[in-house]
Amino acid sequence: MDARFVPLFVVIPMAAAFLIPLLAKLWQRSADLIANAAAAALLGISVYGAASLVTESQVLVYRMGGWAPTLGITLAYDHLTALVALAVNALGLCALLFSVRYLDHYTGRWKFYTLFMLILAGLNGVTVTGDMFNLFVFIEIAAVSSYALVAFGTDFDELEAGFKYMVIGEIGGTAILLAIAMLYARASTLNMAVVSQVMAGFGRTPLFWFIVGAFLVGFAVKMAMVPFHAWLPDAHPSAPAPVSALLSGVFIKVLGVYAMSRVMFNVFGLSRANAPAFFNLLLGFGVVSIVAGGLLAYVQKDYKRLLAYSSVSQIGYILIGLGIGNYWGIVGALFHILAHALGKGLLFLTAGSVEHATGTRDLDKLSGLEKSMPVTAWSYLLGSLSLAGVPPFAGFFSKFFIIVGAVSAGMYWLAILAALFSTVTLGYLVSVVNRAFFVRKDREPTAAREVPASMVIAMLALLILTVALGVGFRPVLDKLVGPAAQNLIQGLGYARAILGG
Repeated sequence: MDARFVPLFVVIPMAAAFLIPLLAKLWQRSADLIANAAAAALLGISVYGAASLVTESQVLVYRMGGWAPTLGITLAYDHLTALVALAVNALGLCALLFSVRYLDHYTGRWKFYTLFMLILAGLNGVTVTGDMFNLFVFIEIAAVSSYALVAFGTDFDELEAGFKYMVIGEIGGTAILLAIAMLYARASTLNMAVVSQVMAGFGRTPLFWFIVGAFLVGFAVKMAMVPFHAWLPDAHPSAPAPVSALLSGVFIKVLGVYAMSRVMFNVFGLSRANAPAFFNLLLGFGVVSIVAGGLLAYVQKDYKRLLAYSSVSQIGYILIGLGIGNYWGIVGALFHILAHALGKGLLFLTAGSVEHATGTRDLDKLSGLEKSMPVTAWSYLLGSLSLAGVPPFAGFFSKFFIIVGAVSAGMYWLAILAALFSTVTLGYLVSVVNRAFFVRKDREPTAAREVPASMVIAMLALLILTVALGVGFRPVLDKLVGPAAQNLIQGLGYARAILGG
C-alpha cells in the first residue's frame, strides 16, 4: 500500500466543499450527490487503509512536498488512525444519507453540505496529521464549521446555543494554541516526533506539566467532559439531527479523546507508571462524567437533550479506560469509541426521524410511535441496548473490556461503578421507549408515519454495523482495536517510528 493515499482523507472533503457551492448554482440537488459521493469515497479509503495494515508496527508516513520532518508537514497513518477514520467516515456517510430528505424542511441545502464537508475535512485531518500546528488548524476547521451548523436553523434558541458553543469552544481552542506555542518555543519545531524527542530530554519540569495542563483543558472542552460540558446539552438539541449524530458520535472523540491520547501518549510519553497523578486525574474526571451525565439524563424530557447528557456519561467510560492505563483499559476505551460512535449516532438519527415525523422532541407529547414508525422504534431500542452494554451488541464488549482492565489493575470499586451505571444507562434510554414508542394509557398515540426511505436506510446501516461490531468483536479486537491500543502503549518509541519517518 502506498502512503500517497493518506492526503486523500483531507483532499476529498476539501474538494467537495469547494465544488458544492459552484455546482449547486447550476443544479441544487447536486449538493446531495457530491457530498454523499465524497463521504462514500472517504469510507472506501478508510476500509482500504485499515485492511492494508498488515502488522501492528506498520506505519505509513507521507511528507508533504518531500520536506524533512523538521521543516515540512508530516502525515501518518497507523492502526489508531485507521480505527478513528473508520468511525468518522462510516458515521459521516450515514448522516449525509439521512440528510437528503431530512433537509427538506430547511433552506440553504448547499450551505449545510459545504459546512458538513469541512467538518469531515477537519476530523480526518486531525487523525492523520503529524504536525502540532496543523492539529490545531484541523481542530479549528471542524470547530468553526460546527458552530455554524449548530445555529443552522437560525431560530433564537439555535443562535443562542451556537454562540454559547462558540465562546466555550474557542476557550478550549485558545488553551490548545497556548500549549502549542510553548512547545514551539522550547522545541523550535512543530513536528510531533521531534517535539517528543525534545520534551523527553527536557524532563518533567513545572513548565512541562503546565503545557500538559493547558492541553488537557483544551481537549476537555472539546470532548465535553464534566465540568467542561456546558456547551453540549444546548448544542445537540439545537443542531440538525445529522449534525447532532456527528457531534456526539465522533466529533467530541476525535477533537477531544483522540487528540489528547495522541499527544499525551505518543508526544509526551505519559503512562500510568511514570505519570500516575495524570492518569488518576483522568479517572476522576471520568467517574464524575459518568455519574453526572447519567443522573442528568434521567430528568430530561427533550429527546435530544437526554441523548446529549448520555454522551457526557459515555465519554466518562472512555476516560476511565484511558485512566486505568493498562492494555485492557485502553482496548475498552478505543472499542467504546467505535461502539458509541455507531450507537449514539443511530439514536440521534432516530431523534431526527421522530422530530421530522411529529414536529416535536418533547417526550411528554409523544406516545405509541412503535406502530406508525416501527423501523425508528426498533432502531432506537436496539441501539439503546448496545449503549447500555447488553450482549451481544458492541457496547457490551467495550464496557466489558474496561471492567476487565479495572479488575486487572485492582480497581474493583471502579469495575463495580462501571457495571452499575450501565444499568443506569439502560434505565434512562429505555424510558424513551416507554414514553415515546409504547402506547401510554394517559394519551392517544401520536399521529405520524415512517420517515422516507433514505432516512430509514441510514438508520438500518448503523444498526447493522452496531450488531456486526458486537457479533464479530473478535476480529475487530485482533486486527484493529488491539493494535491501536499498542500504538498508544508504545508511547515515545512508537511516536518516533510513526511521525519521524
